[in-house]
Amino acid sequence: MPETSPLVWRNWAGNQYATPRRAVTPRSADEVAAAVTAAAGEGLTVRMAGTGHSFTGAALTEGVLLRPEGLTALRTVDAEKSLVTAEAGMTLKAFNEVLAGHGLALANMGDIQEQTLAGATQTGTHGTGREAAGLVSQIAGLELVLADGTIVTCSRSERPDLFDAARAGLGALGVVTAVTWHVVPAFVLQAREEPMRWDDVLDGLDEMAAANDHFEFYWFPHTDGCLTKRNNRVEGPAEPLSAFRHWLDDEFLSNSVFSLTNQIGSRFPGAVPAINGVSARALGARTYSDRSDRVFTSPRRVRFKEQEYAIPREELPGALREVRSLIERSGWRIGFPIEVRLLPAEDAWLSMAYGRDTAFIAIHVFHATDHDEYFRGVEEILTALGGRPHWGKLHTRDAAYLEGVYPRFGEFLALRDQIDPGRRFANAYTTRIFGK
Repeated sequence: MPETSPLVWRNWAGNQYATPRRAVTPRSADEVAAAVTAAAGEGLTVRMAGTGHSFTGAALTEGVLLRPEGLTALRTVDAEKSLVTAEAGMTLKAFNEVLAGHGLALANMGDIQEQTLAGATQTGTHGTGREAAGLVSQIAGLELVLADGTIVTCSRSERPDLFDAARAGLGALGVVTAVTWHVVPAFVLQAREEPMRWDDVLDGLDEMAAANDHFEFYWFPHTDGCLTKRNNRVEGPAEPLSAFRHWLDDEFLSNSVFSLTNQIGSRFPGAVPAINGVSARALGARTYSDRSDRVFTSPRRVRFKEQEYAIPREELPGALREVRSLIERSGWRIGFPIEVRLLPAEDAWLSMAYGRDTAFIAIHVFHATDHDEYFRGVEEILTALGGRPHWGKLHTRDAAYLEGVYPRFGEFLALRDQIDPGRRFANAYTTRIFGK
């Protein structure tokens, strides 16, 4: 089991870093168990890192950092039962290729696929969907290493409380070493992307959400411009974008040009409204279809920082109007569009959509831009509505707040007390959000 020390671990955005005592790359659940047991003998904490796509300190540790690169195997594929088991360090991108090779797919996804399976699920990655819920709702079973070094499995029928708690458990209950997924037959998605005006989007929000399998939109601050995206299943065959159009829209405009405009906006904030106006017009209408994961996801090469809150679905129009009003009177210059997605209720205890139809509002800033005032102002609006912060994205909430917006929060804490009383898997972030 390779070890390295010392080292500095950084996340993708560059806003979080840690210097663990040592890093270990286990290649099996048994090796994870051995690493946890060894750490316990030294009084060290343990955290498993993913690919660093969380903006919070979720993966940080001063003890033992487990690296995911050795846990990437596909374990089983049962097409008849629509169940696939893969190890926790496999990336979503690799997993999608495996599924496609077997004529299978995930029913819904977020918009990036660089995350590991464990990293994406433990922080509650969700996507958007009318009926298809987020990643935690597609999990059929988990394999975990607990604080005492034992390897356990859980599902709806085996240790169901642990299953419901650990699906979005932030690694606080144990180290996830493998995930079993409910999958579906491979399908083709048609994407229809269309610019719309702010008032038209908000007035037609319910109709568009009800009429499409997956609906989301972006609003460009300081403008009336929005970009809507409707994804729906079609029979096929796929009609993907041409190589040139893909490069032009998704690489050149959405990444290369967007990076340049954010650098300009960071140095000259007064230019941001004009830049946003151009951006809203540059990303024009297009329709294409492709393998589902290729439509759900897109490349994200411009580094940023992000905050995202989940609010009751019915509060969305009012919340957006209040956020817009705040931006207009604040004097801020916001270069990133605001992203809005929808999800049906979920039953994982710490899913942001637990128990209610949910709307997600995500705000971003260029990685080199100060975010504190903007994020704090929007957070005040959304927490007044009972908003739940995305576990992998920046927020200031603590246990005193979170226990009031998660009905099963107390049960999660009680289970954690039972299986990790010594807080082997704790760090500063989990201590803040769980209170101890």
